[in-house]
Amino acid sequence: MTPAQHYRKLAAELRARAHQEPQHQAEWDNLARCYLRLAEQADMNARQDLAYEPILRPFSNESGPR
Repeated sequence: MTPAQHYRKLAAELRARAHQEPQHQAEWDNLARCYLRLAEQADMNARQDLAYEPILRPFSNESGPR
């Protein structure tokens, strides 16, 4: 399961919960929308062919600014 699929599954579960708890429906729906935005971002990230490689700096035992 891709990250985007996982986020969409969570959003669906939250929408179902919103229908079960009407007193908190707005909060559950809002959280579901957030997961859908995460899914969209995950889809965009998957289309990018980028690899993050951190810049490694040499370790210094000296205290003070680098």
